[in-house]
Amino acid sequence: MTENMKDLKAHTPMMQQYWEIKDRYPNMLLFYRLGDFYELFYDDAKKAAKLLDITLTQRGNSAGAPIPMAGIPHHSSESYLARLLKQGESVAICEQVGEVTGKGPVERDVVRILTPGTLTDDYLLDAKNDSITAALFQVEEKWLIAWINLAGAEFSLMPPLSEEAMTAELLRIKPSEIVHSESLKVPAKIRHLCHFTPFPDWHFDQPRNYTLLCEHFKTQSLQGFSLEQDHLGIHVAGALLTYVKETQKDPLSYINQITLESIDDAVILDMTTRRNLEIERTLYGETNNTVRDLLDECQTPMGSRLLSRWLNRPLRDHKVLNERLNLIESLEGKPQHKNIREALQNIGDLERLVTRIVLKTARPRDLTQLRKILQNTPEVAAEITKNEKLTAINPLWLEWLKPQNELCALLETAIVDEPPLLIRDGGVIKTGYDQNLDELIELSTKGDQFLLNLETSERERLNIPTLKVGYNRVHGYYIEVSKLHSDKVPTEYVRRQTLKDVERYIYPELKEFENKILSAKERSLALEKVLWDELLEKIEPHQTALRLLSESLANIDIFITLGLLKNRYNWCRPEFSKQIGIEIKKGRHPIVERTLNRPFIPNDLSIHPQSNMLIVTGPNMGGKSTYMRQTALIALMAHIGSFVPAESAKLGPIDRIFTRIGAQDDLNSEQSTFMVEMTETATILNYATDQSLVLMDEVGRGTSTLDGLSLAWSAAVYLTEKAKAMTIFATHYFEMTELEELYATVKNLHLDAVEYKDEIIFMHEVKPGAASKSYGLQVAALAGVPKAVIESAKTKLSQLEQSFLAASVTHGKNEVSQKAPAINQPAEVIEKMPAKKASPQAEIPFFMEPTPSEVEEEIRAIDANDLTPRMALDLIYAWQKKLR
Repeated sequence: MTENMKDLKAHTPMMQQYWEIKDRYPNMLLFYRLGDFYELFYDDAKKAAKLLDITLTQRGNSAGAPIPMAGIPHHSSESYLARLLKQGESVAICEQVGEVTGKGPVERDVVRILTPGTLTDDYLLDAKNDSITAALFQVEEKWLIAWINLAGAEFSLMPPLSEEAMTAELLRIKPSEIVHSESLKVPAKIRHLCHFTPFPDWHFDQPRNYTLLCEHFKTQSLQGFSLEQDHLGIHVAGALLTYVKETQKDPLSYINQITLESIDDAVILDMTTRRNLEIERTLYGETNNTVRDLLDECQTPMGSRLLSRWLNRPLRDHKVLNERLNLIESLEGKPQHKNIREALQNIGDLERLVTRIVLKTARPRDLTQLRKILQNTPEVAAEITKNEKLTAINPLWLEWLKPQNELCALLETAIVDEPPLLIRDGGVIKTGYDQNLDELIELSTKGDQFLLNLETSERERLNIPTLKVGYNRVHGYYIEVSKLHSDKVPTEYVRRQTLKDVERYIYPELKEFENKILSAKERSLALEKVLWDELLEKIEPHQTALRLLSESLANIDIFITLGLLKNRYNWCRPEFSKQIGIEIKKGRHPIVERTLNRPFIPNDLSIHPQSNMLIVTGPNMGGKSTYMRQTALIALMAHIGSFVPAESAKLGPIDRIFTRIGAQDDLNSEQSTFMVEMTETATILNYATDQSLVLMDEVGRGTSTLDGLSLAWSAAVYLTEKAKAMTIFATHYFEMTELEELYATVKNLHLDAVEYKDEIIFMHEVKPGAASKSYGLQVAALAGVPKAVIESAKTKLSQLEQSFLAASVTHGKNEVSQKAPAINQPAEVIEKMPAKKASPQAEIPFFMEPTPSEVEEEIRAIDANDLTPRMALDLIYAWQKKLR
């Protein structure tokens, strides 16, 4: 209880009412209805004034102090609500629910709660993204997630997850709000995802929630949903359902099933992979030039959202993927598809519209949109059913594409062509739909004509040319007759008022009209609201058919779109295999290719159990990262059932895609760049399998050369030997290329460049073997580093190379130097190196073993100014070779 509630009697009656309501919603902004405004008081007013940039004022006194107040007009509240919800605030809407009695304040109560994740109104939602509320709970080491998409009528439950898997799933689901038990300590790494709402712990009680779920679904058990009574997910599922029911003030009977999802059905993408592959946002937070931006040319909001779900949950089932590819082929490039896309443009957000109808929050223009959808559906259905290839495949959603003629006829009869925004404004129901409403509307709109007709008829009947029909607020409608003609007044006239020269009368017909006309407008609005509610009730039984129709239209939208993109960008159909591996011929990066103003250089890739690691070297800007990402994007696109940017692509089973490309500080978690890099590397090493696609770029660059190279080497050995993952390992450590000689499963690749007159030309072509130079100084020059700095760096580089060569000769290291060529070593030296065979008994890299004291003495014997990290490494290498 708040301090204000403790001293409630000190407040005015209205403020007493306010605090009684506010105490039930302490963590929400209370929009308190006063006349034509929503008012906020005290701390709510101060907060809203700051967030909305509105004026903070004062309203009289209560409990001996001024009342801080801020308000917004009721008729324009939508834009203010949208701004608050985008900032993570929740709002309780408090309306007048009682009649004005003159005794104390009008009865008020909260009629609706708006939170960031429980939105269904069009003006509050992003058309292309789902609005989802998730619940989070922890039982020992397991994390539990349930989520509800109110607008889409989806209710799902995840199996118990590890913290790493929980994070990945929340990133996939993209909730707008996460409800969690009050006692739960939310991990720092997910705190930034969305708005978190604490909920009392007792709502997460398992036995209570099992009973609650059974009551909601009207079942004796949950076995029909594959849920046993002791399933841990019941903790969160019941709590989440309770929360959304409380916010909607509705039983949510339209949510009639719960789906138990499996993470094994999908290719898992962790947080780092989603970020690095720029699926929906670039590394800079933009939505342009992302995978979704490339693929989403859908004509309907349902299609866009379904495509987003596919991208965030690529499937592993090759049968489903091949069916999707067949559907793209059946719907691609048909002339009539232009007509279908044009028809789809006229179809609004059917999925969310149905939910608003069921929740009774639909507006008049929602029903005109539904009418337009139903009017356009037959055209789409007619064109689709002509497609013999599609009907041969006969996907389930094809059966749902049925015209709803009965419902369409009802809407055409009931709703005017261009209704007002709100039902309370009137003029929504079409003339002819209800006789009583027609009479009321005629009375309220044609009353003047009735009075003129009455005046004319009475003049003629009574032969009184000066007779008038008038109205005033005190006496209402009357017939005015001059005293000169008072003898002609009939007996049915009743005198109401006497003036100097005239008499005013009423009579039954006029009194009846008065009773009708004065209340006609009010009665017509009330009747129209009743008819509106009845109309929504009539539409509700069609909700299942409408939701299936929505899903059917979304699928058609996606497959036609992917077919258009396939032809426009010359993508190929991927082939799926049961054998582990990836074979790509002339693969391309779909986004880079689209943004280039010159031809993209395609490249091949072959990776399989016999050659599961590709070590890629080459200059910065040479295309290593592009080559790696395009492989992952081709795999991702193939696993949503899309054609891919390549001449051909054959993919075996893939369970996860990992990326470790670049790194940055995580200041929120107080982690350095290197710590972030190592955390990402640890995740890959702990979870990668032989069916995982792993992209590793510049591992170990965040620390000293020896530490970094040691870590990179050992990570590579672990991935190829232990995990046996399909790995592309890009590096500037040229020493890593020696792995090819030690492990049969490792293959070197490089991206070439050509120097001409101190300039560098990147070839962007992947070739076998290791690169010979890093071209670091040339890239620095291209970046705009001052020429004086570049020249100084060249001088220093020359000194370092000479020192290295001299040290190598001094210590009998010619052979060793050839085995591990120095960075930027002259090409003629490299060419003279003898070929070596891979060791069948390769062990963990030598430099991970303790360094012998003799080598330490040799290192100390060299002048510190001449000793480079590379020279130290070579000395260690030489000593280990002697020991062997």
